[in-house]
Amino acid sequence: MASTPLGYPAPDSPVDVIIIGAGFGGLGLGTQLAREGKSSFIILERAEEVGGTWRDNHYPGAACDVPSHLYSFSFRPNPEWSRMFAPQKEILDYLRHVPRDENFHERIVFGAEVTSARWDEAAALWNVATPKGDFSAKNLVTAVGHLSEPKLPNIDGLSDFSGSLFHSAEWADEVDLVGKRVGVIGSGATAIQVMPEVAKIASEVVVFQRSAPYVTPRPDRAYSDQEKGLFRKMPESIQELREEMFWSNEERYAQRRGTPTLVSAATQVALDHLHRQIQDPELRRKLTPDYIIGCKRVLKSNDYYPAFVQEHVHLETDGIERVEGNRVITKDGGSHELDVIVACTGFETTDLPIAHRIFGRNGLPLSERWSNGMQAYATTAVHGFPNLWIINGPNTGLGHNSAVYIAEAQIDYIMAAVNFREAADLPALEVAEEAEEAFMDRVDRLAEGTVWLEGGCRSWYVDHRNGRLTTLWPEPAYTFRQVNAHFEPEPYLTGSEDETVEQVLIAAR
Repeated sequence: MASTPLGYPAPDSPVDVIIIGAGFGGLGLGTQLAREGKSSFIILERAEEVGGTWRDNHYPGAACDVPSHLYSFSFRPNPEWSRMFAPQKEILDYLRHVPRDENFHERIVFGAEVTSARWDEAAALWNVATPKGDFSAKNLVTAVGHLSEPKLPNIDGLSDFSGSLFHSAEWADEVDLVGKRVGVIGSGATAIQVMPEVAKIASEVVVFQRSAPYVTPRPDRAYSDQEKGLFRKMPESIQELREEMFWSNEERYAQRRGTPTLVSAATQVALDHLHRQIQDPELRRKLTPDYIIGCKRVLKSNDYYPAFVQEHVHLETDGIERVEGNRVITKDGGSHELDVIVACTGFETTDLPIAHRIFGRNGLPLSERWSNGMQAYATTAVHGFPNLWIINGPNTGLGHNSAVYIAEAQIDYIMAAVNFREAADLPALEVAEEAEEAFMDRVDRLAEGTVWLEGGCRSWYVDHRNGRLTTLWPEPAYTFRQVNAHFEPEPYLTGSEDETVEQVLIAAR
């Protein structure tokens, strides 16, 4: 067994909670545990600092597409946001302050990538192995998120590209793009931020687009000193602004149900934006989506389309056939000589890598439990995995509102579950299989008729293995809290296959 670093709990001295990941989810849960006076927890972070996706994604132009005051913890408002849509560095700085301000920074183990987490039935503990030592806990919380493992496209010869190749989430700062010929693979949320910035310094930019995104205006602006002063003096003004932003975003959900008038109105906004900024009819055609708006994430940008008007920026829509040396060959036989390729091609979102490292009852890998698509009761608990709680797992994504709002609801659920198990003196909580299946049947019914399933596009929202909407919550965000934020013990077993929590509570009366 690996040695345990001085100052951290040894395997024979388990903590109450181990959290995997120090992004928004892990830091939010850490904050709530610390505020309740609970000191028996640690956070295992594979990197050397906190921040998650906002640490890793530091590409040029990186910023949030959800308003800053909404894309932050409700219990840690920040009056100092500089803009309506904060840039990456500000979000990372916000997250860096959380563990120090909340007094749990010393409970974060850095450089501790989880290599395995195994449920010990006899001891009712999770045993977790990392390069920094082995740790044990009564509860295991994975908060690694959907956007933590970059995914390169499967293109013949790409790995042998003779120039510089990197994913946008692993930006190669040492590669100088000034005067270079740069290919950008992808046209999603990252690409529309990266490309205009790269176009400012590169000699040539080629965007390889698989499908055109819907792009709408980005209503960004700086907050004035007077506004920030008001936020500092009157914190309630931040809450009022959050409420306004939240419900404004919620109005956009109805488009996802495919309501014709709302779909038409939303489509018109995006197409008007395209037509105002692109005059060339052929370029317009290539940049016009061929699916229902909302089927993929609707993007916000004021400088993506104008970048294509520049003579050194080109749009390629014929698809990549292969890569030979420094040339990208398209399916129509065209060829582009490039010095650098930036892959803005997303992440492993439906087959989460962490699921291959978590082993539940009888050594079952979570990846095997999810071999036909991931699922969880209340989006948080999985049958066969006692005392395992998941933040930002199945059906927690949103196409129209703040992911932080979702994480907070899950944190409330987990806190209540952990406190209940401790108060009831139960060795474990394991959701019953029938409860999990019934919950997923409900999610499937809610997803029927939405643009994500019937919008005519292919996206990472839907698992190709089963055709189910496994990453997104199929209703408005406010219903997520109604359904998934309140822990109820009835659907749970005590850790044995046949004894329910309800039976134990009745017997104890």
